[in-house]
Amino acid sequence: MNDSLPREARVVIVGGGIVGASVAYHLTELGWDDVVLLERKKLTSGTTWHAAGLVGQLRNSLNMTKLARYTADLYRNLEQETGQATGFRQNGSISIATNIERFEELKRNASMAKVFNLAVDVIDVAEIQSRYPLINAEDVLGGIWIPSDGQVNPIDVTQSLIKGARMRGARVFEDSPVTRICHDGNQVTGVETEQGVIDAQQVVICAGMWSRQLAVEAGVNIPLHACEHFYIVTEAIPDLPNTLPVLRDYDACSYFKEDAGKILLGAFEPVAKPWGMDGVKEDFCFDQLPEDMDHIQPILEQAMNRLPVLAETGIQTFFNGPESFTPDDRYHLGESPELKNLFVATGFNSIGIQSAGGAGKVLAQWMKEGIPPQDLWDVDIRRNLKFQGNRQYLHDRVTESLGLLYAMHWPFRQFQCPWCQKICFARSSVRKKCLLR
Repeated sequence: MNDSLPREARVVIVGGGIVGASVAYHLTELGWDDVVLLERKKLTSGTTWHAAGLVGQLRNSLNMTKLARYTADLYRNLEQETGQATGFRQNGSISIATNIERFEELKRNASMAKVFNLAVDVIDVAEIQSRYPLINAEDVLGGIWIPSDGQVNPIDVTQSLIKGARMRGARVFEDSPVTRICHDGNQVTGVETEQGVIDAQQVVICAGMWSRQLAVEAGVNIPLHACEHFYIVTEAIPDLPNTLPVLRDYDACSYFKEDAGKILLGAFEPVAKPWGMDGVKEDFCFDQLPEDMDHIQPILEQAMNRLPVLAETGIQTFFNGPESFTPDDRYHLGESPELKNLFVATGFNSIGIQSAGGAGKVLAQWMKEGIPPQDLWDVDIRRNLKFQGNRQYLHDRVTESLGLLYAMHWPFRQFQCPWCQKICFARSSVRKKCLLR
């Protein structure tokens, strides 16, 4: 075995994105110093490096909001602890509504936030325009303002978490791909690398879009599939204030973030483009996918209506990168039901930056105590059924999953047929004959 890799460790973490870094950070915070993190290429090179870096806190349940709030608090103080910059800025966020139903949802969320002790204000159109002068608010009914929301540089935050973990004894190895999860049929025993086997008492899969394939070879089900995910960055806009809050226009499937004197426009389109059906190539590292202006054009047109300055500003970057999504738009966390001591933190559905801190903390506590520290059933890996690991099923399902984050969250909402975009209860063999396909 390569001398740089240990022969054994208490914990091996597979994946060096922000989630794996957070797990390492929080395990060492609990006093575990025999922690090894293995990254197949370079830290952040899968999805983390191209994330938008939004740090929102209000989720649709108390427990998920607690985790997101902890993440924001962690990032706020991380630079002071480690000396590594994070790019954290607390500019707040505005979410707008352009129809009665959306406004009702936003107001309900604001009321719910009071129970979570999170400051959220319902604001009128005049205040929206005051806080975000670039906006065209002709069709806006109102919105909500969260002053404590923020944004970060994802690469810097990951490096800061890694530095914090290393300061407390963790060992981090790049260019060290894990080729197999080792087990005895009942519990995990370690991992196999290209340099040999590392024996471990516990293993954590934080491998993003590689997680499903790595797990399935060990008989473990982690349903997720990558989708193409788009954003554009404009050319510099003169006198653009760097204090602009993040603006979310859910009904137009878009968000806007000030980025070094430019506007970053991100999209959560209702019908997404699954990617990587046949797997991700071995040399994938800081890669981009081909542009698809036709796919993003409808959202871009709505965005130019919302922010007229975009119609007068050139595009500097058109970015398309893969991210992993799950069948129900909730991430996977916890101990695998198939193998004891194999833990999972993956499939973050484009909210990995704002979820990583809280997810890493509770998973570390779970690993130490043997039980979840709070109710985590929303994201517990055990909720999944075996059939959901099917590649074709995942390909078709995540076509809708990507857009669910910004969709209307109706009570008892049913998933749609991936072909006709209608509610469809037919068996999969019948769906293939959908007349509207």
